[in-house]
Amino acid sequence: MDKGETVIGNSRFEWGSRTYVMGIVNTTPDSFSGDGVGTDVEAAVAQALQFEAWGVDIVDIGGESTRPPGFYSGAEPVSVDEESTRVIPVITALASALRIPISVDTSKAEVARQGVAAGASMINDVWGLRRDPEMAVVAVETGVPVVLMHNQDGTEYDDLVPDVIGGLRGLMESALDAGIPEEKIVLDPGIGFGKTAEHSLEVLRRLKEFESLSRPILIGTSRKSSIGKVLDLPVDDRIEGTAATVALSIAGGADIVRVHDVREMVRVVRMSDAIVRGWSEQ
Repeated sequence: MDKGETVIGNSRFEWGSRTYVMGIVNTTPDSFSGDGVGTDVEAAVAQALQFEAWGVDIVDIGGESTRPPGFYSGAEPVSVDEESTRVIPVITALASALRIPISVDTSKAEVARQGVAAGASMINDVWGLRRDPEMAVVAVETGVPVVLMHNQDGTEYDDLVPDVIGGLRGLMESALDAGIPEEKIVLDPGIGFGKTAEHSLEVLRRLKEFESLSRPILIGTSRKSSIGKVLDLPVDDRIEGTAATVALSIAGGADIVRVHDVREMVRVVRMSDAIVRGWSEQ
């Protein structure tokens, strides 16, 4: 199925040619993964530059933890000003330092607007433009691509995978109605968001069914609680579990994988692509 291509910043993402890697830079003190750099701009910049050297295709800068309630104490909500203070200096510093595009991970329209003005080339919204009614307006005005993730309060479904596919289709239709071009839409099934561990594993198992949406699919399984529950391992010891989910996501048709452990996962992606998409010594 031809999903076309999407221009993000100065980079052309040709869907289906290979799997792209999005590296996570958390400018938070309470990231679920324990890798948040807080307000240390130099540390965030150094991390992103290292990611680029390791072969990442895009960096995702986020300033508000999205860890769910019940995960230790849950994430503390932050104001627009606080979130902007965390992410904008990092985006500003990276805009002239990176050759690869920057994504701003936020559900707040004002943070997204400032992020794009500072140099971000994509908006990654875990609420699919639904939590802030101005978010779609910002996406249209700035003209940058968007990642729309399936998310919901609670974990009740009538029929999991059709419900998630239907939810993503609804998010896409709303974005199209708002004036966002189809070629600028990337969809994310939302592993771990409004889903139990069993739900997340089933979504991964049935990922090929998401091809019916005819849009590139982003998968974020990195260090997630579903891996911890299966392997009974803490968040800082889930690299092999993450590798397994990344490889099988690629086999299932994922177009982008969003990861913390960039060096290792770039290798996993390249090896998986060689098997799934073909490889020649020449």
